[in-house]
Amino acid sequence: MPNLRQLAIDFRRVVSTPRRQLQLRRLSAKGKAPISVLFYHRVADEQPNDWTIPCDLFQEQMEWIRERFDVIDMQEVQRRIRQQDSRRPAVHITFDDGYAENCRFALPYLIRNEMPCTYFVSYGNCVTGDPFPHDVAAGCPLPVNSLDELKALAGTSVEIGYHTRTHCDCGNLITADDFRDEITDGAAEMRAALDMPLRYFAFPYGLPDNIPIAGIQAAYEAGFQGFCSAYGAYNLPGQDAFHIRRIHGDAEMSRFKNWLSFDARKLHQRPEIRYWLPPANNWEQTLELVG
Repeated sequence: MPNLRQLAIDFRRVVSTPRRQLQLRRLSAKGKAPISVLFYHRVADEQPNDWTIPCDLFQEQMEWIRERFDVIDMQEVQRRIRQQDSRRPAVHITFDDGYAENCRFALPYLIRNEMPCTYFVSYGNCVTGDPFPHDVAAGCPLPVNSLDELKALAGTSVEIGYHTRTHCDCGNLITADDFRDEITDGAAEMRAALDMPLRYFAFPYGLPDNIPIAGIQAAYEAGFQGFCSAYGAYNLPGQDAFHIRRIHGDAEMSRFKNWLSFDARKLHQRPEIRYWLPPANNWEQTLELVG
């Protein structure tokens, strides 16, 4: 049963729909339609927690998206941003951590419906099978993906990404050796173990304080084509395409629809992550100080 806050969000979205649609048409005509990148953690009906949504809700969200958006992969997200060629609102789907239950419903659903997804996993947990510390602390250790499960996704619409070795808060790392172990060396080991490329990196927790400049530099030096934050923002053509901003796949449909229906107020709620990287790879020019 919707509460008053959810009803208020729905009411505001419905009332503002004509204005939002007009804004989107104008942006789309200029090739600047916003691109939303969603992130999830765990889709399951058992042992619910704050980072789990049930299977029927996930399917409802995916069907709502398919009817209204271009569903694109991460490379297309970056192309539209760089070339300022986004003629229709688009969505890309990502997951963080690597929960085994995702192989039961969520990933098969995405594969069956040919919906591209980037699946970020913490390498060390997949090797050892150890549950994530935040689940242990919550008294609910949950199974994690194995390397064999990840290998089985090769050739599907699911692309494997990297999420550090130990799901650490990179904002707490201090030395160059720390960053090398968690990002650069861990990624190299995971690439070798899976025998597949890892093109994208997502910072655990994903807020500005969790994304230090040294971590961005390590991701770049490790050969990643982009990194993901998780503080909630649209990706707009003409911005820096190395930094992919993500929105939480909210368990409340009212907030979920409000985000994806383009709430222009949220353009003013964008924390900045400022960094500089030298020219190195032919897929990207010099990145200046950017937000």
